[in-house]
Amino acid sequence: MKLASQRHGRDGALVVVSRDLAKAVSAGDIAPTLQRALDDWDEAGPRLQALYEALNAGRAQDAFDLDLSTLAAPLPRAFQYLDGAAYPSHIRRNRHARGEALPDDFFQKPLMYQGISHGFMAWNETVRLPSEDDGIDFEAEIAAVTGDVPLGTPADEAARHIRLFVLLNDVSLRAIIPGELKRTFGFLVGKPASSLGPIAVTPDELGELWDGKLVSGTMKCWVRGELAGAIETGIDAAFHYGDLIAHAARTRAFEAGTLVGLGTVSNEDEAVGVGCLGERRALETLKEGQPRTAFFRFGDTVRIEHFDRAGNSVFGAIEQRFAPLG
Repeated sequence: MKLASQRHGRDGALVVVSRDLAKAVSAGDIAPTLQRALDDWDEAGPRLQALYEALNAGRAQDAFDLDLSTLAAPLPRAFQYLDGAAYPSHIRRNRHARGEALPDDFFQKPLMYQGISHGFMAWNETVRLPSEDDGIDFEAEIAAVTGDVPLGTPADEAARHIRLFVLLNDVSLRAIIPGELKRTFGFLVGKPASSLGPIAVTPDELGELWDGKLVSGTMKCWVRGELAGAIETGIDAAFHYGDLIAHAARTRAFEAGTLVGLGTVSNEDEAVGVGCLGERRALETLKEGQPRTAFFRFGDTVRIEHFDRAGNSVFGAIEQRFAPLG
């Protein structure tokens, strides 16, 4: 099943989207917003699935041509956003370029932080920031959206609480982050609002791409119009979604509508490119002694899109321009 939120108020208006992303139909009589559907998933989920099947069969009343430009983030406001660093090659390259090693316990428990959840940007929304000097970067990710997750949920049971997956651009300010991390309280100012791809997808809709632990497929990233990465998302991760959910659930229960990301996608094979500029600059530093690639300047663009084995877009694309405030 594929779901989206049309721009309406703060939390959007829930629509069901056809498999080919061509048609949509309002789901307002089932749940006015995606958050409401997640809150009442046992009742709303089957009804949304039935509407999805009718839409794909051409039987849905009041179906309309989908205009992606009318879509907000699937969850414009979420109860919680937890992001990790599950791909060792990404962390290793960035840390080695700074002369640092991986944490001693990196492979024993996942690195995670809590980011902004109250204002996810739409897939095509301009990213407005205070200064180019802050080291503006993108990070390509796939995030899970959970239902209610009980306190103490173990990793081998956590995946059953995943309701949806979404594409995510974790906007990062690289000039600010190192100083924040050295103070040991973690990210804050260096992590502004993130953006979500237009379409949320249920695990069953992913088919063989979802193995119960990781989502496979090819994450392609374009920076300033040029392809920067074509990364396989289902390999080279030290931890899976269940691991990260269980790690956080050790001391907290999750409200339905919690997002959990694995961090910037990255492969051990450098030839596939990168899912953020920070990693490209780290590779350049390790090979050449200094980075050549500039972080984003105002007016620059980024495009992120995840594809299945047949080359179909899974979540729609994130395509954004960076601009100053005002």
